[in-house]
Amino acid sequence: MTRPDLSRAAWFKSSHSGNGGSCVEVSPDFPGVVPVRDSKDPEGPALVFPADAWSAFLAAAVSGEFGDI
Repeated sequence: MTRPDLSRAAWFKSSHSGNGGSCVEVSPDFPGVVPVRDSKDPEGPALVFPADAWSAFLAAAVSGEFGDI
C-alpha cells in the first residue's frame, strides 16, 4: 500500500467523542484507505488502514467485541 499524501486531508472526530480528549480523527478523503490520527496531536503521525480493515474494527467495537472500553 502506498502511503497517501495527508497534507490536505480533512479530518473529523466522531460525534460521540465528548469523553475528555481521548479521541481519534479520521479522514474520508482517500478511497480504499482510512487515515487515523490522535486528535491531541494533529501534527503528529497518522496510521493508514485499508478501508475494509477499518470497517471490520468499527463493527467489532460497536458489537462489544472489545468489552467496555
